[in-house]
Amino acid sequence: MLRILLLSNGHGEDLSGSLLAKYFVKRGDLVDALPIVGNGENYKKANIRIVGKTKEFRTGGIGYNSLKGRMIEIFGGQIIYFLKKLYLSFKIRKKYDFYLVVGDIVPIFFAWFSKKDFFTYLVAYSSHYEGKLNLPWPCKFFLLSKNAKKIYARDFLTANDLTQQLSKKVSFLGNPFMDKFSFIKKKSGSVPFYIAIFPGSRSPEILYNLKLILEVLETMSNLKYFENIEFKFAIVNAISLEKIKQILNQRKWIFIEKTLNNHFLEFKYGFITINFKWNLFEEILFKSKFVISMAGTAAEQAIGLAKPVIQLEGKGPQFTPSFAEAQRRLLGRYVFCATNYKNQKDRINQTINLIIKVIYLIKLDKRFLSSCLNNSNLRIGRSNACIKIINDIKMS
Repeated sequence: MLRILLLSNGHGEDLSGSLLAKYFVKRGDLVDALPIVGNGENYKKANIRIVGKTKEFRTGGIGYNSLKGRMIEIFGGQIIYFLKKLYLSFKIRKKYDFYLVVGDIVPIFFAWFSKKDFFTYLVAYSSHYEGKLNLPWPCKFFLLSKNAKKIYARDFLTANDLTQQLSKKVSFLGNPFMDKFSFIKKKSGSVPFYIAIFPGSRSPEILYNLKLILEVLETMSNLKYFENIEFKFAIVNAISLEKIKQILNQRKWIFIEKTLNNHFLEFKYGFITINFKWNLFEEILFKSKFVISMAGTAAEQAIGLAKPVIQLEGKGPQFTPSFAEAQRRLLGRYVFCATNYKNQKDRINQTINLIIKVIYLIKLDKRFLSSCLNNSNLRIGRSNACIKIINDIKMS
């Protein structure tokens, strides 16, 4: 039996980490998690024990945050919290056979500092951003240490690039965050045409994102074309059912009474019908035709399922224009975004044109979805990444 500590740095990283942890546990190994950012909700859902205290930071922690977001975190105690986590990872090192790192330089540094053997799933970096990956200093030094046993990249280009840069084999075996979808069954027969909407997961940013998306939908509500197309919002618990009702009522949306459970809402505005569902993210994404997104991992998963993505740039602190632009470089040409606009009205109209364009491409261009699938295989990879990575680790 192996004893493993998982180190991860963010919501998406925790998701991948929890999926890897579940597969290790199924094979009889002991796995604990040390999430450096956030409360580790994905680990809790997977019944993986979390070591140490956790804290949720407003912006989601270290990463592609705005300057304001970074300052909020620093004054919110992130540096002290970081140092406590670093000390904890060193203190408990003898309890584990190795550390499994999921994320970026931060958990890599934790593992290196602890002088433990570690395996790295380098999900936060890609050569698609610049053509050649410039790892932040001194990340390359950590990855070249004798304790860094194996490195797994998030795409083919990065694996080949880093193999040359490090003179050390870097593998691409897929992305664990896609494995959840292999358990969702496709229903036979015709599926209604609906568009998934992901306004993000962090409060209060999610409220601004939600209102911006609603503004787009309201502007196109007089188009009869959308009468038979539904829009489904995947909502996290950070925003309550009552808050959604309040926002929609203030904007004159009509509430559709339904005798369903307490985690479902339906509203209508002109020809537009929208549904809000809680804790059904995977199902909504899997069955949608394409997505409108102001989120990180959700857009990656959409591309992984060969679904086009339409972005709306936000104000942050996480989903900023720079984050969105980096995401487009990472995921390829099937992420669409209005970027060159004169004002807010022009921006919304351009976004509506993109929505209509993608619908027509899906319905009329047979080559379009085939090309989306090819892009998916190169940028994200096929399913069963967890099993492939774990088998490779166990053979080491």
